[in-house]
Amino acid sequence: MTSETIPVGSSEQLSPFQKWWQRTNRVRAAYLYLVPAFFVMALITFYPLIYQVWMSFTDYDISNLRVGSKAPDWVWLTNYLDIFSGDLSRLIPNFSFWRTLTFNLVWTFTNVPVHIVIGVLIAVLLNTEGLWFKRFYRAIYVLPIILPTLVIATVWRNMYDANYGAINQSLAAIGGLFNIPAEVFRIRWFQSVEPPFSLFLPGMPLPLSYYAMLIANIWLGWPFMTIVATGALQSIPKDLYEAASIDGASPRQQFWNITVPLLRPAMVPAAVYGITLTFNLFNFIYMMSGGGPLRQTEILVTTAFNLVNAQRLYGVAAAFSVIIFVVLGALTLFTNWMTRATERYDI
Repeated sequence: MTSETIPVGSSEQLSPFQKWWQRTNRVRAAYLYLVPAFFVMALITFYPLIYQVWMSFTDYDISNLRVGSKAPDWVWLTNYLDIFSGDLSRLIPNFSFWRTLTFNLVWTFTNVPVHIVIGVLIAVLLNTEGLWFKRFYRAIYVLPIILPTLVIATVWRNMYDANYGAINQSLAAIGGLFNIPAEVFRIRWFQSVEPPFSLFLPGMPLPLSYYAMLIANIWLGWPFMTIVATGALQSIPKDLYEAASIDGASPRQQFWNITVPLLRPAMVPAAVYGITLTFNLFNFIYMMSGGGPLRQTEILVTTAFNLVNAQRLYGVAAAFSVIIFVVLGALTLFTNWMTRATERYDI
């Protein structure tokens, strides 16, 4: 019986490490290309995050910023307990974490659904065959996106001015047609504490400034959804609509049975993005209401900003930022689970 010789370098002669090295050749090349990105992310993202978590367990304040100052003392979970229990109100008047979180969620989920509905409806209207000046309309409605949010907030704030704002003056002009005194329409949108009605929160009435910001942010938010919906609509085969028409389907049936299901793969990720963006819409709220009146329209990020710049409580602000990260992460996972935003649509 003859014995077969194993060629040198064959897989039978390779050690387990050498087999693993050959098997992972392409993976190692991919990681090699990612090393520069990991290095940059470590410097500008991961290190600040870890440092912030460390700060949240200390009493870090302005005295610790001086060169050569002593290290801050460890307070462990004291900052977090002060935030959750409301003890922080002894340093910050009218502070309530749970009220701020509730308003933040209400603000987010009363804006984004309206953005989606208006955006999809306008995209469907502009996708109508034979509509004149389509390109002109599409060029106009992107203006809220290309303008800086800071500019938009300032313009809308001036429009809501109690004495000279365009909105109050327009209401007064309409009221003049019915002999209603102009004083009735001198509304102090950002100073009035008592709301006209409590929406759907009987225990948490929302001030006038919330409704003022809601109108402005709806104007700001729907064009993005329209752009996403327009791209998705143009990818839907027209043969589907033609076949549905032949079968006798009405335009409403075509919309609900063809347009809406085929828009979902594009609109769900856009909705998740809109929720994240609206939840952290700092400069819009800060420039319009400043969180007022009496902190009733503050969101979590504006509160964290005030903790740093007004109160100089860096340790507490770091703890607050960690809480924001956890809340937003949980919210993102929940919306992803509810909407199946990352679900594959090709299987």
